[in-house]
Amino acid sequence: MNDPESPITDQEFALFQRLIYKLAGISLSDAKRVLLVGRLGRRLKHYRFDTYSQYYRLLSSGEHPDELQQMVDLLTTNETYFFREPQHFDFLRDVLLKDRCGAGTFRIWSGASSSGEEAYSMAMVLAEHRSDGPWEVFGSDISLTVLARAQAGVYTQERISGIPPDYLRKYCLKGVRSQEGKLLIDNRLKQRVRFAQVNLTQPITGVGDFDVIFLRNVMIYFDAETKRKVIENMLPHLKPEGYFIVGHSESLHGISTRLQALKPTIYRRAR
Repeated sequence: MNDPESPITDQEFALFQRLIYKLAGISLSDAKRVLLVGRLGRRLKHYRFDTYSQYYRLLSSGEHPDELQQMVDLLTTNETYFFREPQHFDFLRDVLLKDRCGAGTFRIWSGASSSGEEAYSMAMVLAEHRSDGPWEVFGSDISLTVLARAQAGVYTQERISGIPPDYLRKYCLKGVRSQEGKLLIDNRLKQRVRFAQVNLTQPITGVGDFDVIFLRNVMIYFDAETKRKVIENMLPHLKPEGYFIVGHSESLHGISTRLQALKPTIYRRAR
């Protein structure tokens, strides 16, 4: 039975569940119905549509790719913040940089970078502990909206609480005039971080190879088949004996035999 407070029918919700799964590999549970209505309802108002079926027909017509991207952006935007799950950054600092400090350009991939806080957190650690060697950070996401925010490197002051004070002084600036009250990533750091759109469920080219891949707090939105597909798409870009790190609520158990668990959430690619 339909929720009498919801303007979307069961059949319409099922259409969007299948569509976002096809486009982004995301399994949208029935519990996300309210979220979908809250985020896509504004698009119905924009087009003055009465039903979600009308909006779905517009999306599936193939004539409005920008609107399709808009829908993906609205349904895939996730919360993030600087130095989330700090144990992983401790691992990066204490183990990876010491173990591999002489191996050419050190490259890290933030596979679901959202608005960039994770990628810039990586960059701060590398700038601090890899000052004597070349390094790069690559951040990717399926959402163009959050990638634009990441590339700008401008954040509200409320979002800085996770940044260690020394890093805050060295790698961040306080906004002035029109950007008063904002936090700006220093250009010297920002120029070492590159962002691009990547759909992890599709074959991936042109990103190069990495010493470390972070893919945190996104696998929880995928079913087992999609998890295997994503790992198979990303693994060719992880160097032998490179590290693959997932979120603390996630596991790759049974997903790939090519990754060996070192400790919970941290895996290493076999040589």
